[in-house]
Order: sequence, then C-alpha cells, then structure tokens
Amino acid sequence: MGGPKSRGDKPLDRVENMFEMLNRAKLLKDTQFILCVLPEKKSDIYGPWKKKCLCDFGIVTQCIYPSTINDRYLTNVLLKINSKLGGINSLLAIEDSMKIPLIKDTPTMILGMGVSLGFPGRSDIPSVAAVVGSLYWPHISRYRASVRAQSPKEEMIDALYNPLANGKDDGMMRKLEDFCHTSNGNKPKHIIVFRNGVAESQFSKVLNVEVEQILKAYQDHFKSEVDIPKFTVIVAQKDRHTKLFQDISPENVPSGTVVDTEIVHPRNYDFYLCAHASMTGTSRPAHYHILLDEIGFSPDELQNLIHALSYVNQRSTTAIRTVAPLRYANLAARQMGQFMKFEDNLSEISSGQVVLRLLAIAASVLRLTTTVSCGAECFLTVL
Repeated sequence: MGGPKSRGDKPLDRVENMFEMLNRAKLLKDTQFILCVLPEKKSDIYGPWKKKCLCDFGIVTQCIYPSTINDRYLTNVLLKINSKLGGINSLLAIEDSMKIPLIKDTPTMILGMGVSLGFPGRSDIPSVAAVVGSLYWPHISRYRASVRAQSPKEEMIDALYNPLANGKDDGMMRKLEDFCHTSNGNKPKHIIVFRNGVAESQFSKVLNVEVEQILKAYQDHFKSEVDIPKFTVIVAQKDRHTKLFQDISPENVPSGTVVDTEIVHPRNYDFYLCAHASMTGTSRPAHYHILLDEIGFSPDELQNLIHALSYVNQRSTTAIRTVAPLRYANLAARQMGQFMKFEDNLSEISSGQVVLRLLAIAASVLRLTTTVSCGAECFLTVL
C-alpha cells in the first residue's frame, strides 16, 4: 500500500486514491476480504484504511508487515484471517461434549465489557465503550462486538439500554437478538458479565448502573418483567504488583493456578488465577472479583469456567492472562480508537468540534453492513 509517488500525501488522501483505483478496476464488487501489505510496521495509513474498509464498504481486512517471514508469523496471521472470516481455530473439549456446569442445561450468554478513555493528554476525546456477547449456545468460543463513543472520561458504559421516542431500544444490548438467532431461538436465562478497567470504589456502579441497563434491555426486548435472567457479575483486574511463586522451584507456577486464601479480601468473594504460562519473566495472575452470583456457581465451577474462557481466544493457541471476552472488548475499543487517532487535523480544531467529528465517526460505524458481523472476531458490528 502506498507507492513512492504517494508517500508524501496525507494518509486520508492516499487511502482515497487507493479506493479510486480499486473502483476503476471494479475490484470492490462483492469483495468480502482484503489482505493489505503495509509499507512499514507503524504505518500512518492503518487507521484510515481500516475505517474506510469497515465503515464505508463493510469489508473485513487483515494488514501485514512481513519484515520477517517465519512459521510463527504466518500462523498468527492465518489465525486472525480465519477467525475474521467466521472460522473457528479451536474448540474446547468441554464445549464439544457440552459438559460445562450450569451452562450446558440453561441458555447462557457471556458478556465482556470495557471502556477506553481516549488519548493521553486530551480531555476532549470521547471515551469508547465496547461490549462483546457470546453466540451459539452452549458453545463459549464465538463472540460478536458492539462499540459506542460516549462522553470524554466517562468510565461507566451509558448506552447498554437506550430507549428511543418510538419505543425501540437503540442500545448496545440489542445483541440479545444475535444470541437468540444463533442459539435456536433460545433467550438467555443466565447472563455472565465480565467487566474490566474499574476500581473497587466503582463496583457498586457496575451493578447499579450497567447491570441495571442490561436488565432493562432484556425486559424491553422480550416484553417481560417477570421472566428475568439470573446474573453472575465478575470484575477482572490486572494486578501488576502481585506475583505468584513456587516455594520449591524457581519456575513459574503452573498454568491454571488459583489462590483464593491468605492474600484475598477477608469478606468479599475474590481470587487470583494465573491462567497462562509466561514466555519470559514471571507470570502475573489476574484478580477476579465476584460482585454477584445469582446463577449459583460453586467456587470450583466458576474458577474452571474462567480458566476455560482463557483458552478460547481465537488469536492464540495458548491461554491468555484474562478471559477472551475481555480481550475481544479491548480489541474492539482499540479498533475504534484507531479510527479516531488518525482522523485528520484533530489538533487544529476546537474541543467541541473534536467531539462532534469523532461522534460522527462513531455514527458511521453504526452503519456497517451485516457482512462484517458474521465472524467470531469481527469487532465492529451493526448496533
């Protein structure tokens, strides 16, 4: 992308020129996927290119910078491409056998939620909220995401439920429709919510603001105030100051190590889980706080489920530090951030104009075609 003659142009102009060439060559008709070779690793056309493909055409893309071609690099690229096109790279044995406790018998939706607070040093940039929801119950490996821009520095997600004047809900929990559509018409009777990026002082807001919105969206969508789902709400924190060691070996603790005594809260329900095996250095555990458990998991059942969810990230062949739904939510928010980051001339306009322009970008994301939302890891979808 971007030959020598165009390298001096602005990124947006270069991307527009590329699409003019593709249009003239009639290469965009019915195109569902584009593999993009970048001229450099941190190319300034990455954001504009992704925005143009997703927002204007609904085309899934994969960008590569093949400075070093080896088996590991090619494996990672192919994992991404396959998952973006709707493929499944791995499936847990417990999914295939449908033996996940309390999930196999009851339609269960798993949510991952997070908020990105904009650019460092800029207080006028909208926050980006991202929510991913599981599909194809009783499987726990496939997800679809929604993103929204919201008020700058707003840490709570405020658009999970957004009733309009015509009585319809325009909130992010419209993904309830996706769950029903892919789960043989079953509506979720259990909802497991994973939330990251919140401090202990905000735990009550997660329950009283965000979970309350999810409940209202559920009642509105299914037109029922009696038949309501049971919730399990979990906050994941990356505690950088906590490390786990073996007392008889200098090696890292084994993958799947749980600590739920001694160093945990004396009254609250929390535990540390080291799901992954670090390639270098000391493995750091994730700290999980269970704010609500109406579903009624035993400690072992919940810890095993969270450990299993650390293995279903379609971009990885091993466990990751936190559960895959939270990783997907982070990637979705970061993708929206790329659209904003490379928007031209943000530093030259007023704060109010910045917000309006970036909200316009968010609105264009809402118009994405349904082809983008077909895969396991297509992060920006129709809301």
